[in-house]
Amino acid sequence: MKPYQFSSSHDNLLTMSSSSWLTSPSCILFPIDSSSSTPNLVLQWLTFLFLSPCPQRLALSALDFLFLLSLLAFAAHKLYSRFNSTSNSTSSITKPLLQEKDSDYRITFWFKLPLLVTILLAIAYTVLGVLAFTQTNFASWKLIEALFRLFQAITNIVIVILMIHEKKFKSSKHPLSLRIYWIVNFVIATLFAISAIVRIVTVGESKLELSLRIDDIFSLINLPLSVFFFVIAIKGSSGIHVIRISDVVVATYRSISTDRTLSPYACSSFLSKTVWYWMNPLINKGYETPLKLEDVPSLPLEFRAEKMSELFQNNWPKPEENSKHPVGVTLFRCFWKHIAFTGFLAIIRLCVMYVGPMLIQSFVDFTSRKDSTTSEGIVLILILFVAKSVEVLSVHQFNFHSQKLGMLIRSSIITSVYKKGLRLSSSSRQAHGTGQIVNHMAVDAQQLSDLMMQFHPIWLMPLQVAAALILMYSYVGISVLAALLGTTIVFLFTLYRTKSSNSFQFRIMTSRDSRMKATNELLNNMRVIKFQAWEEYFGNKIRQFREAEHGWIGKFLYYFAVNMGVLSTAPLTVTVLTFGTATFLGIPLNAGTVFTITSVIKILQEPVRTFPQALIMISQATISLGRLDEFMVSKETDENAVQREEDCDGDVAVEIKDGKFSWDDKDENETLKVDELVIKKGNHAAVVGTVGSGKSSLLASVLGEMFKISGKVRVCGTTAYVAQTSWIQNATIKENILFGLPMNMDKYMEALRVCCLEKDLEVMDDGDETEIGERGINLSGGQKQRIQLARAVYQNTDIYLLDDVFSAVDAQTGSFIFKECIMGTLKDKTVLLVTHQVDFLHNVDSIMVMREGRVVQSGKYDELLKAGLDFGALVAAHESSMEIAETSDNSNEESSQSPKLARIASKEKENAGEHQSSQDKSKSDKTAAKLIEDEERETGRVNLKVYKHYFTEAFGWWGIALMVAMSVAWMLSFLAGDYWLAIATSEDSSIPSFTFIIVYAVIAVVACIVVMVRAFLFTYWGLKTSQSFFIGMLQSILHAPMSFFDTTPSGRILSRVSTDLLWVDISIPMLVNFVMIAYLSLFSILIVTCQNSWETVFLLIPLFWFNNWYRKYYLATSRELTRLDSITKAPVIHHFSETLSGVMTIRSLRKQNEFCDENIDRVNASLRMDFHNNGANEWLGFRLDYMGVVFLCIATLFMIFLPSAIVKPEYVGMSLSYGLALSGLLSFTITMTCSVENKMVSVERIKQFTNLPPEAPWKIVDKSPPQNWPSHGTIELNNLQVRYRPNTPLVLKGVSLTIQGGEKVGVVGRTGSGKSTLIQVLFRLIEPSAGNIIIDGINISTVGLHDLRSCFGIIPQDPVLFQGTIRTNIDPLGLYSEDEIWKSLERCQLKEVVAAKPEKLEALVVDGGDNWSVGQRQLLCLGRIMLKRSKILFMDEATASVDSQTDAVIQKIIREDFADRTIISIAHRISTVMDCDKVLVIDAGLAKEYEKPSRLLERASLFAVLVKEYSNRSI
Repeated sequence: MKPYQFSSSHDNLLTMSSSSWLTSPSCILFPIDSSSSTPNLVLQWLTFLFLSPCPQRLALSALDFLFLLSLLAFAAHKLYSRFNSTSNSTSSITKPLLQEKDSDYRITFWFKLPLLVTILLAIAYTVLGVLAFTQTNFASWKLIEALFRLFQAITNIVIVILMIHEKKFKSSKHPLSLRIYWIVNFVIATLFAISAIVRIVTVGESKLELSLRIDDIFSLINLPLSVFFFVIAIKGSSGIHVIRISDVVVATYRSISTDRTLSPYACSSFLSKTVWYWMNPLINKGYETPLKLEDVPSLPLEFRAEKMSELFQNNWPKPEENSKHPVGVTLFRCFWKHIAFTGFLAIIRLCVMYVGPMLIQSFVDFTSRKDSTTSEGIVLILILFVAKSVEVLSVHQFNFHSQKLGMLIRSSIITSVYKKGLRLSSSSRQAHGTGQIVNHMAVDAQQLSDLMMQFHPIWLMPLQVAAALILMYSYVGISVLAALLGTTIVFLFTLYRTKSSNSFQFRIMTSRDSRMKATNELLNNMRVIKFQAWEEYFGNKIRQFREAEHGWIGKFLYYFAVNMGVLSTAPLTVTVLTFGTATFLGIPLNAGTVFTITSVIKILQEPVRTFPQALIMISQATISLGRLDEFMVSKETDENAVQREEDCDGDVAVEIKDGKFSWDDKDENETLKVDELVIKKGNHAAVVGTVGSGKSSLLASVLGEMFKISGKVRVCGTTAYVAQTSWIQNATIKENILFGLPMNMDKYMEALRVCCLEKDLEVMDDGDETEIGERGINLSGGQKQRIQLARAVYQNTDIYLLDDVFSAVDAQTGSFIFKECIMGTLKDKTVLLVTHQVDFLHNVDSIMVMREGRVVQSGKYDELLKAGLDFGALVAAHESSMEIAETSDNSNEESSQSPKLARIASKEKENAGEHQSSQDKSKSDKTAAKLIEDEERETGRVNLKVYKHYFTEAFGWWGIALMVAMSVAWMLSFLAGDYWLAIATSEDSSIPSFTFIIVYAVIAVVACIVVMVRAFLFTYWGLKTSQSFFIGMLQSILHAPMSFFDTTPSGRILSRVSTDLLWVDISIPMLVNFVMIAYLSLFSILIVTCQNSWETVFLLIPLFWFNNWYRKYYLATSRELTRLDSITKAPVIHHFSETLSGVMTIRSLRKQNEFCDENIDRVNASLRMDFHNNGANEWLGFRLDYMGVVFLCIATLFMIFLPSAIVKPEYVGMSLSYGLALSGLLSFTITMTCSVENKMVSVERIKQFTNLPPEAPWKIVDKSPPQNWPSHGTIELNNLQVRYRPNTPLVLKGVSLTIQGGEKVGVVGRTGSGKSTLIQVLFRLIEPSAGNIIIDGINISTVGLHDLRSCFGIIPQDPVLFQGTIRTNIDPLGLYSEDEIWKSLERCQLKEVVAAKPEKLEALVVDGGDNWSVGQRQLLCLGRIMLKRSKILFMDEATASVDSQTDAVIQKIIREDFADRTIISIAHRISTVMDCDKVLVIDAGLAKEYEKPSRLLERASLFAVLVKEYSNRSI
C-alpha cells in the first residue's frame, strides 16, 4: 500500500496561540479571536490560567505566601500570649502540645520520610533558583524564575522547621494549615506536570527555553512526591506515636501475650505496604521449609472476624427502615470507604494506561526524523517509565485492596450467618437445611468476596471507552465511528449473552444445593446406608443431582466460551473495520497511526471483556445476596415467647397458661395445647404418653423452641436440656462434659459417678482425654446418652429437661442413674423427665399423661392409676411385660444376690485386667489410636503425576497435543495480522489499499475460526475431566469402609465435593486456557521485540532467570498457604454443621456466645491464610511487572538510538505496541502459572479421596451365594475377635456360639460391653481380627458385601429417616406395591398417622426426619423390615424410644410375622427378651452366658441379676 503523508495528531489539537503561551514566559494573554464562540473564549482563558508557565508560578507563589502568612500570624499570636499572660501561666496556648510528664514518643517512618523529602526539595529549589540566573536568556523571566524558586526553597525550609517543632512537642497530627498546603500543592503540581507532558510531546527542543525544559523534567519528578504529601495530608498523622508511660506495662504484656504472631502488615511502614516488603519474612520462611499452621501470622487486629461481625451487626438496617436488601445495604455501610479507595486506585490506573499508546507516534516520528536529539529520546523514555511504573503500582495495589475487601466481606458474612443459624426457628432451620446453609458460608460468601475484583469495571467502562475513542479520533478522525460501531456490537452481544447466562448461574446454585444436601445426608447416615446396602441407590441419587448441575455448568461454560472467543477476536475485527473505513475515506495511515490504533483497541478490549464478566459476577452476587437476604430475615426463635427469670421469688419453676404451640411458624397449625401446667421448684415431674403424643414438643415449648401462638410461658431459673437423640461434639469426653466451664474436680468426678461413666473411662486408653468422633461415632448409644447427661449435670442449672434419657441404657445403669443422679445429685433441682419407663414413676412428684398434643391427665402416680384411662393403659402394658421377671424374682430372691456381687467383682477384675493390658502397650500405640487424625496434607511442589492425571483424564496425550496445536495456530494467526500491518504501512511499500484491507480481513476471519474452535475444545475437555473426577471420587467414597467415616469429619469430605470440585469444574480449565494463551503471547512479544532490538536478547537471560527464581521463591510459600487455606476451611463448615445439630442444647444452656467465639477463631484461622496468600500474589506480581517495565524501557532505548537503516520505524511501532503489554503480561503469566499450581491442590485433594482403600467387593461374581440364601438362618461364631482399628484394644474377645435357624436370641449386657459391635461385625462393617462367622454353611467373609447385607434386615439403634417422603423412606428402592406398603404401615402402628396426612404416602420427611417424633421414626424403620421380610433380622434397641404399650404390640407383631425367622435382638428392656428362645449376656467383650432365659433365672447368673435390677428399679 502506498504510504500516506501523516501529520502529527498533536498539531491538530493545538492552535498557534496555545503553542505560544505554552512556551512564553509572559504573564499577559495573547490576542484572542473575538469572533470565537463564548465556550471557546472561556476555554482559552482557562487553559492560559492553568497551563501557562507564568500564571502557574503565580498560583504556587500565592499558596506559599498564604501558608507562610498563616504561620507568621500563629507565631505572633503565641508570642503575644506568652508576654501578656503572666498572671495565668497555665494558659493552654503556652503549653506545648501533648507534653505530659508521663508520656514518651516513638518516631516512625511516616515522620522520617516526609522530613527527608522536604529537605531534598528545599535543596533542589535552591539549586534551580541559581540555575535560573545563569541559564535563562530572557532578563524578565530570569528574575521571575529565580524569585519563584527561592520562594519555594524558603517555604520548604519553614516546613522542615515546623516538622522539627512537631517532634519537640510530640504532636501526633500535622497542623491543619500544613495539610491544606500539601493538598492544594498537589493540585498545582498536577497542572505543572500536564503542561510539561504537553510541551515535551508537542514542542521541539530547539524552540524551548532550556530553563523550561529543566523545569518540565523537575515537574514530572515532583508529581509523585506531591502525591505522597497529598496522602500524608489526608492521613493527617505526623508519624509521631505518643506512648503513655503508665500504659507501657499493659501494652508490653499485651504485645507478649497476643501480638507475638501478629502479621507484620499491622506495624509496617507506608513504603513497606506499598511494595509488599512486609511479606518478605513469611515468603523467606516458606522458601526455606514447608510452612506449618503456626508459621503463618495472625490477622491484623482491624481485619479480625470479631471486628467484622460487630461492624456488620452495628450497620444492620433498623426495622423502621424496611430495607428490601438488608445484606447489601449493610455491606455497603460497612465497607464504603474501602470501595471508594479501590475506586481511587482504579482511576489512577485509568489516567496512566493510555500514555503508552500516545507515545508510539512520538517514538515512530523520532526514529524517522533526521534532526532528532538525544535529550528528546531520553525524555520520551522517562515519561514511558514513569507512566508504566505508576500503572504497575496502581494495578497491584488495586488487586490487593480489592482482595482484602473481599476477605473482610466473607468474614462478615460467615460470622453473621453462623449467628443467625443459632437464632433460627425450628421451621426456618428445616426449610433451609444444613446443606443449603453450608452453601451460604462456602459459596455465597465467596461469590460476594470475588465480586470486589469486578465491581469497579462496571462504572469505569464508559470512561475507558470514551478516553480510547477520543484518542483514536485524534489519529483517524471520523473513522473512529467504525470502531465505535464494532465495539458497540461486541458489547451488546456479550451483554445479551451474559443476561442469558444468569439463569444458568441460578440453576447451577440450585442444583449444587440439592447435591450438597444429598451428600450431607449420605455422610451423616452412612452406617445405616451400609447396613441396608443402599450405597448404589444414594450414589445414583447424588449422580442425578450432579448430572443436572453438570448440565447447567456445561451450558454456562459453552456460553462463556463463545463470549471469550468473540472478545478475543474483537480487537482484530474492530481494527479491520476502522482501517477499512479510513482507507475508504482516504484518511492517511502510517506505521505510527496503525500501531497506536491497534494498541488502543487492545486496551479497549479490557473494559469490553471485563464488563460482561463483571455483570456475571454481579448476577452471581445478586443471586447470593438474595439467598442471604432470605436466610438472614428468616424467622427466629422468639426470645420473648418464654419469660425467663434468673433469680425470681416464689415457688414456681415452670408455668404454662393457655399455651398453644406449633412447629410451623407460618400456617400456625396447632401442634401442642397446654391449658395449665405448673411445676414447683425442686419438684420432679414426669411426662408419659404413646409415640407421637407430643412429649418432646412439651419440652421444646418450655425452652421456647416452638412457635407460641398464644398463652404464657414462664421459666424461673437456668435450664439444661438433654435431647432424646444424643448430641456429642467432635472433642474429648472431658471437653464435652465441661462444655466451656472451668474444671472443678469434685463436681466433675461426681458427674462422672452419677452418670455411670467411671468404668467406661477405665477401659479407654486415654480416659476422659479420649477423642470422640463426629456425631459420637465411636461411642455406643448408651455412652453418648450418659455423656450428654453428665454435661447437663456439670452445668449445675436450676431446671433440667430430660428427654427419654433411659432409652439407650441397660436396666442396671438406668436404675443407678435414676437413683444417684435424678433422685440424688438433682434432688433439689427442678426436673421435667420424659420417659417410657413406667417403673420410675412412683418416685416423681407429679405425672403428666399426653395424647395427640394435649395433657389429658396429670397428678400423682396413685391418683392417675385410680382414674385409669390413658395412664392405666400404659401401666397395664408395662405390668404385663414384667410378670415373668417378677415371678422369677420372687422364686429365687436369695440366689440372685451373691451372683450380683460376684458379677461386679469379676467385672471389675476383668476391667482392671484389660486396663492393665492396655497400660502395657507402648505409648506409640496410644498415639496411633487417635481417632480423628490431622488432615492429610501434601508438602512441596504439586507432584507431576497430579498434572498428568488431570491433563490426560479426558482424552489422554492426544487431547493435550490437539490443544497445544490449536493454541499455536491462534498465536500465528494474530502475529500474521500484525506483520502484515507493518509491511503494508512501511514507507517503501507499494501494496494497493484494497489488497491491504482484503488480506487483513482474511487473516482476521481465519483467526476468528481458530479461536472459536479452540474455545469449544477447551470447554469440552474441562467438562469431561471434572465429571470424570467427580464420578471417581463418589465411587471411592461409597466403597470406603466404615472406619474411614468414623475417623474423617464430614467437613473434610464436604469441602472436597463443594469448593474443590467448584475449582475443577470452572476455574482450573479457565486458568489452564489463560496460561497457554499467556505463554504464547509472551513468546510472541519477545520474538517481535528481540527481532527489532537484537541487543535485548542479552537481557532475556537475566529476565528469565529472575522470573524463574521469583516464581520458585514465591511458589514454595503460596502453594503451602493454598493447602493450609483448604485445610482451615473445613473446620469452619464442620463446626457450623455440628452447631446446627445441637442448637437446642446450646440455646438451652445459653452458650451461644461461646460457640460464636469458637466460630470466630476458626474463621480467623482460615482468613489469615487467605490474607497472606493475596499478599504473596501481589508481592510477586509487582516485582515481575516492574522487571517488565525495565525491560521495555531498555529495549525502547536500543530501538530509538539505533540507526533507522537497522531498525525501521514501522517495526519500532509494532514492537512498542507489543511491548506495552509486557509489564502486565509478565506477572499475569507467572501469576496464572502459580494459580494453576495452587488450584491443582484441589485436584490433589480430590485425588486423595479418589484412591481411598476400599472395603471388600460389593459383589463377587464367581462366589455369589445361592438365590435363597440364607434358607435356614443358622449362625455360627467361632472364636470371634474384633478391634475397631489396628493398635486399639479388642472389643470382642473370642466369642464362640451357634444360633440355630429360626431362634430368637436376646442380647443383653451393660452399655458399651460390645452388643452393637457384634451386629456390626455380622454385617461386616468391621472385619474380624480373628475367627470367622458361618451362616448356613457359608463363611460370610467370602460373600460380596451387598449379597450379604441385602439378605439381612436391621432396625438400627439410631432411627434414621432421609429427606423425601414416607414412600421413599419405607421403600427407597421402589420394590413394593402401594398395598404392601400400607399393610407394612398398619403392622407397625403408623397407618392412622400417615393416612391422616393430606399427602398420604407422599407426606414430607424433612432432613433428618425432624418433623416426625423419634418414636415414629423408629416405627418407620420397623416398617422397612416388615416389607423386606429377611430370613435373619437384627434389632438394635428397636423399641427403645417407644412406650411399653406400643413395645408390647410391636413384639407381638414381630413374633407373628417373623415366626420362622432368626432374630437377634439387643434390648435394655428385660421384658423384650424374656420370651426369646435364648439370651446372650455380653460383658466386657466376652460371651458370659448363652442359654434359655428360664434356665438362667433358675440359677445364680448375670442375667438373673439384670432381671432383679429391672424389676426392682423403682424401689
